[in-house]
Amino acid sequence: MDERNEDYDIYGSFACVYDKFMDNVPYRAWGEYLKSLLEEQGVSDGLVLELGCGTGSLTEILADSGYDMIGVDLSADMLDIAMEKREQSGNNILYLLQDMREFELYGTVRAVVSICDSMNYLPSEEDFLQTLKLVNNYLDPEGVFIFDLNTPYKYRELIGDATIAENREDASFIWENTWYEDEQVNEYDLTIFARTKGEYYQKFFETHYQKAYELETVKELIQKSGMEFVAAYDAFTREPVRADSERIYIIAREKGKKGTKQI
Repeated sequence: MDERNEDYDIYGSFACVYDKFMDNVPYRAWGEYLKSLLEEQGVSDGLVLELGCGTGSLTEILADSGYDMIGVDLSADMLDIAMEKREQSGNNILYLLQDMREFELYGTVRAVVSICDSMNYLPSEEDFLQTLKLVNNYLDPEGVFIFDLNTPYKYRELIGDATIAENREDASFIWENTWYEDEQVNEYDLTIFARTKGEYYQKFFETHYQKAYELETVKELIQKSGMEFVAAYDAFTREPVRADSERIYIIAREKGKKGTKQI
C-alpha cells in the first residue's frame, strides 16, 4: 500500500459540496453534547480552538453558545466556506490555515476540541503524539482537550470494504471503503455528482485515509504528551466505551503549567 496523507492535503475540490454531502450530520445535537462536556470540565466561556474545523458548521454553533472561537484547518477551500458563514452570522471567529500537527497560536486557550473524526486523519502515532503535545502547549493551566474518534470496530465491522451510494435531488455519491487490517487504515474513495451552478452537474473524486486508534494507545499517547487522561465515553452519552462503540469521545487535561500566556 502506498504512502498516504503524506502532505495531509485533502478536501480540495470536494469542499464546495462538503456541506451537501454531510447534511445528515446533526451538528446542532453534536454541539449541544460538546458544550455539555466543556461545561462539566469548567469551560463555559472564553477562548476555544477547534482543530479540523472544516467549513465551520460546529465552530459557528460553539460561537453562538458564547465561546470565542478559533478554527484551524489545512484546506483553504474549506476555510473559504467557513468565512462565508462567518460573514452571514456576524460571529467573531478567527480562522487559521494550518496543519494541526504544526499549528501555532499567539497564546493559550481554555479548551481545544476536534470533532467529526478529524483526529483519525492523523496517519501515525507520531503525528498523533505531536498534535497532542502542541495542544498541551497551547492550553491554559488545567485546560481541556475534547476530541472524538471513529473506532477500529466501526471500520472493521461496519464500513470497511463496504460501498455506500445515495441519490438525491441535486447530488449523488458513491462511497467505497477499503479496510487494511495490518495498518489499521480505512481508505475512502468518494465519487460525487453535484449541481454546483444552475443546471450543470460536476463530478468530484477524492481519496481519503483514516487511521484507527485503540483507546489504550490513545491513553498512552496522552500521557506521553504531558496531559492526563480524564474520561472516554461512548459517543453522545456518559456511558463507558464498549467493544462495539462506533464513535468515542475522549477528554484530556493539561497539567503542570504554572502560568499562562495571553492571546
